[in-house]
Amino acid sequence: MIQHQLIEACKQNDRRAQLKLYNKYSEGMYYVAYRFMKDRFEAEDAMQEAFIKAFAKLNQFTGEVSFGAWLKKIVINKCIDKLKAKKLELVAINEQVLSSVDENDNWKVEEGVSLEQIKKCMENLPEKYRYPLMLFLMEGYDHEEISEIMEISQVASRTLVHRGKKKLQEELKSQRHGTGY
Repeated sequence: MIQHQLIEACKQNDRRAQLKLYNKYSEGMYYVAYRFMKDRFEAEDAMQEAFIKAFAKLNQFTGEVSFGAWLKKIVINKCIDKLKAKKLELVAINEQVLSSVDENDNWKVEEGVSLEQIKKCMENLPEKYRYPLMLFLMEGYDHEEISEIMEISQVASRTLVHRGKKKLQEELKSQRHGTGY
């Protein structure tokens, strides 16, 4: 069954089609959720709730973006909702205090640093930097999308990503020099 036909069948509440779509995307969406939730069960819960929401709102899927991209946004929003519900502060920033951030800050990671090391160091960052940085670096969202997802301004998104990159660089340097990578 072609994906378009599969989605159309899902819109008609075809349970087999829904299961096929779930099986096709569940593993990838679980890993997206896990990057946010840091707990197997919470990630699975968030992913499944996102699928329920996606199936309920499937008529809103226009095909402007791929189904996977549309679903991924629902999964990320569900994770952020769950994190907010757990009373995790995502930080309200006083925009008058924010410094302007140079978009072309030429952020680089030292050679020889693996993706796993970067992910591990991101774990040590404060949440106010970790989540915007994950959305920007790992998920590929721009500042407009991050501001919508996290309900912050684009200026705050730029600032948090910029500061998060700096903190991540410091963390990578201290790990590299401190533990002899």
